[in-house]
Amino acid sequence: MASLKVRVDSPRIRYSEDFIEAEYEYQTINVTENNENDENDCHTYTVTPTLTKLLIRTMIKVPKVGLMLVGWGGNNGSTMTAALLANRHKLSWETKEGLKTANWYGSLTQASTVKLGRSIKGGDIYVPISSMLPMVNPNDIEIDGWDISDVNLAEAMTRAKVLDRNLQLQLRAHMTHLRPRKSIYYPDFIASNQGKRANNIIIGTKAEQLNLIRKDIVQFKTTKRLDQVIILWTANTERFSEIIIGVNDTADNLLKAIEQDHSEISPSTMFAVAAALEGCTYINGSPQNTFVPGVLELAQRQKTFIGGDDFKSGQTKLKSVLVDFLVSAGIKPVSIVSYNHLGNNDGYNLSAPQQFRSKEISKSNVVDDMVESNKILYKPEEKPDHCVVIKYVPYVGDSKRAMDEYISEIMLGGHNTIVIHNTCEDSLLATPIILDLVILAELCSRITFKRVDSDEEFSGFHSILSILSYLCKAPLVPQGTPVINALFRQRAAIENILRACLSLSPEDNMLLEHKVNFKI
Repeated sequence: MASLKVRVDSPRIRYSEDFIEAEYEYQTINVTENNENDENDCHTYTVTPTLTKLLIRTMIKVPKVGLMLVGWGGNNGSTMTAALLANRHKLSWETKEGLKTANWYGSLTQASTVKLGRSIKGGDIYVPISSMLPMVNPNDIEIDGWDISDVNLAEAMTRAKVLDRNLQLQLRAHMTHLRPRKSIYYPDFIASNQGKRANNIIIGTKAEQLNLIRKDIVQFKTTKRLDQVIILWTANTERFSEIIIGVNDTADNLLKAIEQDHSEISPSTMFAVAAALEGCTYINGSPQNTFVPGVLELAQRQKTFIGGDDFKSGQTKLKSVLVDFLVSAGIKPVSIVSYNHLGNNDGYNLSAPQQFRSKEISKSNVVDDMVESNKILYKPEEKPDHCVVIKYVPYVGDSKRAMDEYISEIMLGGHNTIVIHNTCEDSLLATPIILDLVILAELCSRITFKRVDSDEEFSGFHSILSILSYLCKAPLVPQGTPVINALFRQRAAIENILRACLSLSPEDNMLLEHKVNFKI
């Protein structure tokens, strides 16, 4: 049985050899809006608190997990492989700033803490997120994947120019034998400038390609004796797929379209279909619309998880914090202009208009929920002017430059302007996000729910893992679910779900015991 670092002493939680079982009272607030004003011209809302008693069961045994990356030989894929190996082997290396050691800085699960409660001696107690529930140890993750380029992972790491040379030299012996499996290449979906890298291609019809991908998944799972495989797209940004009735609008039509070799089925959608058919979680780390309606239906039918879209690593993460701060402070952002230049292969691919459009969409919607939350500042349908520019500048490599200007209206016609310059080492920010997506997605597969005192069976999370929103620019959520982009609300959702699994109330930060004149 996995060791537990946090153990709750409460009659509302039970530990067995196999499960942590928690009783939890989930409170929600329903609001009814009265559209007719009273005699004082007052608009009223009727608020009804509701409470649902849940039983939350978390399986304790952590499975053996394998990660398959689509785009394994790219900057993110080679850096992820290097990070797993550097941490597993506890490597250290000299730089001009001195000795550095392997770590997972930037990872929510590995380098972030949460407030557990108050010590009986006084003071808050913070613990690593990874100690709340049994989670996958990064050192135990097996890795494999596909790429349209056939260079081995050591050469891919060198080509990426992300890591210090002294670290690369130590890692080469561990990575030379790692070579990507053949991948799918449809030139219509990515920039034409990627053609010269495409020398590792699965040939044949789409149906034949799908079967080969499925065989790769089975072979990896069998050879490494894995319990679970998670597939993650970290390859080039594709253009948006056209949604066509009879082609990709339903699961059956999508499968039929693949059999008919239809041209509007993208590579990322092909991998998503293969993942669903093999019972694997699939995560989309790029902004294209991989999850066409047929994929969504197929994942739900196969009872597999999907999540995405597009890693939220640098500029967008900062934007989701800053706009939340401004709107929450009653300040009205009216213009947001984001300029980026980068020189890695992602930037090279994004220099094509159709691929840039996919990225522009994922970056542009990140402020919508914050704007919609304040009807004092914004009239219906009113939004800030929001412009995103991305330029390819080879010299800066993976060290992306992001420059943002936020112009806001303040009281009595005044204006406030904030300008930020942000240098983001792209792959070193994205790699910990990949790790978190894998660890949290796997954890979700071991958490089930039911209502207390009901005869219903335990059921798990929805196929669309909206809990992963904190890590994605364009959060994928079930239909009818509000999209949350505000970063701290997204993080609070993760933290409070973990707390619920231990029958702990959400952290409310009220600290009433220090604000009232009697003892609580």
